[in-house]
Amino acid sequence: MLCDACAEALPPAAGRRCLLCWMPLAEGAACRHCAVQPPCFASIRAAFVMEAGARQLVHALKYDGMTALASPMAELIFERLDLGPSDLVVPVPLHGGRMRSRGFNQSALLAKHLAVAARLPVDARAARRVRATKPLAKTMHRDERRAIVEGAFAGVPERLEGRRVLLVDDVVTTGATLDACSKALLAAGAASIHCVSFARAD
Repeated sequence: MLCDACAEALPPAAGRRCLLCWMPLAEGAACRHCAVQPPCFASIRAAFVMEAGARQLVHALKYDGMTALASPMAELIFERLDLGPSDLVVPVPLHGGRMRSRGFNQSALLAKHLAVAARLPVDARAARRVRATKPLAKTMHRDERRAIVEGAFAGVPERLEGRRVLLVDDVVTTGATLDACSKALLAAGAASIHCVSFARAD
């Protein structure tokens, strides 16, 4: 559990933002990237900017194995974000090799706790990572990220048909991963995809 002071010190992802990918905007409703190439998801919302305390929490969960942080982080997502019309919570999956080396999927942990808070079912098997990809942490260019994750995901039709999916990830950078995963889930029969994350890189 985070104390109130620590939670309130996290940098909120506030201000004018693209209504699709949640990037900061000077004006308008959509950023130039989404205007030129609309994403497959209906929206992304992130609770915080990937700076200061938010970065520390994400890294502690993801790289230091502090899995107990998933619960308070999910509570903050639930408290601060509009989850949109959703029937099913689905985490962005890890490839089997990455899962074995890390021992857990941080997005699945966040999704599990978020589903409890939102009183929604969660299905960590509705999406699969069918191709291993290199880590994206140091790859900042949008087109390069999009190429890396293209075709990396698949959805399971019997788990997704007609469902409005709330897709959960820990961090959004360009939205390429969420877009590729959303594309696969829609191809498997999902009705719509709304995405949420704990933090967004601005």
